[in-house]
Amino acid sequence: MGARLAAVRHQLGLSQRRAAELSGLTHGAICMIEQDKVSPSVASLQKLLTVYGLPLSRFFAEEEGGVTGVVIKAEQLIELGSQGVSMKLVHNGNKRRQLGFMLESYAPGTDTGGHVKHQGEEVGTVLEGSVILTIAGQSYPLEAGDCYVIDTGEPHRFSNPSQQTCRIVSAHTPASF
Repeated sequence: MGARLAAVRHQLGLSQRRAAELSGLTHGAICMIEQDKVSPSVASLQKLLTVYGLPLSRFFAEEEGGVTGVVIKAEQLIELGSQGVSMKLVHNGNKRRQLGFMLESYAPGTDTGGHVKHQGEEVGTVLEGSVILTIAGQSYPLEAGDCYVIDTGEPHRFSNPSQQTCRIVSAHTPASF
């Protein structure tokens, strides 16, 4: 991932320092990410890709080359998460799709690494465990069976302070965020 991020940055003619200024990340963090010495949180990666004008899901879909067809096998899901947060995007390679669908897993004590923000909306259901959804400064504890509907244009964060893995299934618009 680091080499691909560096290549995108070079394509845009940005220095690491300028990318850091624009994204709010430190120069050191960008350097470590590009050298694959650290894995960025979902929130940090999204900040960087926003500067690059590249949606998170498209960055990974293009990296994987996309899959075409009707059935997507488990090993073909596109992993968007890191640091104990797994966000597996179901993607068949259709660039005109209107809806994104993900299988999410939050290990105990993990979170999205800060607030995430993208235009659109998201709906989800907690399948197992519990999670705290924080949006617009308000926290909502969710347990297995609970559902949520949010405007993703508002900064939001998912965190799992429990001792059990939390699994969520979610759908979002736009398909690329």
